[in-house]
Amino acid sequence: MRPNNYSSPDGFILLGFSDHPELEMVLSGIVTVFYLITLIGNTAVILVSLLYPQLHTPMYFFLRNLSFLDLCFTTSIIPQMLVNLWGQDKAISYVGCAIQLYGYMWFGSVECLLLAVMSYDRFTAVCKPLHYLVIMNPQVCLQMVSVAWGISLANSVVLCTMTLKLPRCGNHILDHFLCELPALVNLACIDTTAIEMTVFALGIVIILIPLSFILISYALIAKAVIRMKSAVGRKKAINTCGSHLTVVSIFYGTIIYMYMQPGNSASKDQGKFLTLFYTIVTPSLNPIIYTLRNKDMKGAMKRLVGDWEERTNEKGLSRGGWGGEEGEKGEEE
Repeated sequence: MRPNNYSSPDGFILLGFSDHPELEMVLSGIVTVFYLITLIGNTAVILVSLLYPQLHTPMYFFLRNLSFLDLCFTTSIIPQMLVNLWGQDKAISYVGCAIQLYGYMWFGSVECLLLAVMSYDRFTAVCKPLHYLVIMNPQVCLQMVSVAWGISLANSVVLCTMTLKLPRCGNHILDHFLCELPALVNLACIDTTAIEMTVFALGIVIILIPLSFILISYALIAKAVIRMKSAVGRKKAINTCGSHLTVVSIFYGTIIYMYMQPGNSASKDQGKFLTLFYTIVTPSLNPIIYTLRNKDMKGAMKRLVGDWEERTNEKGLSRGGWGGEEGEKGEEE
């Protein structure tokens, strides 16, 4: 059902899944679970990579940035999405929609570029191991990450500003659960060819060029791995790159399926579910994938849990000791 009784002169109405009210409660539970997994998993990755000196390497520096990015990306979307799913009020203010749009575009663009940077890191580690720490020194790593965030911010400012300036002639109902750029462009009451061409051109820079760079990097990595005579070295290289390649496949596979097919080939509901997968499932899988396939990260996680349990037990024994001493004093009295 469409919430025609709502009026939002200063904002938008997010229809979301209001056509399937029986599905909204189920989805709200699923979204909440995945959001908690994302928060716990990515926070744990950041803490572990900061606390343990053996993880102070370029690879874990980039992984820490990816986890921080996933936290920002999901937090910019999911709280509003849960409000939309839980209640009857589907309205979002103009400012709230603009913030969500800028954040969604910025963080999504950063991930495209950051995954390309991480592929270069893996290429350097496998193909130039003796020069790895010289090439990927802390200053270079920081510069690469800063460039990724900077280019993505510029992309977001250009596209989102152009989109928000489009005249909508009173249209304010978005057939989506978030303020996504294509949904807002569809509200325009003028020819949108110019902005669509701009989106396409910047999409090449933000999506296709990084993806091509990733594919070339892994082609060179595969060539180097095949030439390795040591089975141990080959296995280590595969394990090192396997986690990142899995994350890249899930992320880019979803984006390409969402944005690189003809406009009428997928239903609106299918597009919503794909966006849902991209926004809540992928960020929750990243820490799991990197933990399960990485011995160093898995070992550090176990030590972190072990240290926490040990401290908890020590506090319990300390409190028990005080209680025991007080009991003994009571008996003597």
